[in-house]
Amino acid sequence: MPGYRRVLLKLSGEALMGDLSFGIDPTVLDRIAREIQAVAAAGVELGVVIGGGNFFRGLSGISQGIDRASADYMGMLSTILNALALQSVLEKKGVSTRVLTALEMRALAEPYIRRRAMRHLEKGRVIIFAGGTGNPYFTTDTAAALRAMEIGAEVVLKATKVDGIYSDDPRKNQNAERFVELTYLEVLEKKLKVMDSTAVSLCMDNNLPIIVFDLYAPDNIVRVVRGEPVGTLVRQGF
Repeated sequence: MPGYRRVLLKLSGEALMGDLSFGIDPTVLDRIAREIQAVAAAGVELGVVIGGGNFFRGLSGISQGIDRASADYMGMLSTILNALALQSVLEKKGVSTRVLTALEMRALAEPYIRRRAMRHLEKGRVIIFAGGTGNPYFTTDTAAALRAMEIGAEVVLKATKVDGIYSDDPRKNQNAERFVELTYLEVLEKKLKVMDSTAVSLCMDNNLPIIVFDLYAPDNIVRVVRGEPVGTLVRQGF
């Protein structure tokens, strides 16, 4: 079944909200967990980086008068909430998981150590990376690119609310063009808001492909891991 041996799945915190305005939609969380369960059962080694925007976004904290570093740390704590929720649902389904966090919180999760992460993957455990990079001023997109390279992932799978990368927001502009494939430079030059520029540059420098796909389409996580043509592929020149 698998088209990839080891992958890094990037989930935004907002993806867990579903139609809610805040927090976690249990139905959405369960569906994501079922798809992750299917991927793990197929023998694919899977790391997950999860955002925290459904609870708190660092940039929104700045507008509330919180300094950038403190706001970013608050956002990192939000990612740990989501990671623990996902771990709980996965383990109820019989999926062996480990939460590794860049912010030490030993009562709840293991500290991130690369060699430990590799060992967990080799044993068939799903790893949920929390706490971003552990540093302010870096997004969870950048954390996803970084962790993907550290664990030797073959691709970054960026789950979003739309079915790929568009020239404009398709929810606001019906004439927005959908791209099937792009180069890293095209994403940067066109300023396409798929991942932040630091994350895209990091992937470009290390020739790490990115696939942007619709999280809400049924079984899309499974399909993209199989190597089916889902979403938009970002890579070096064709």
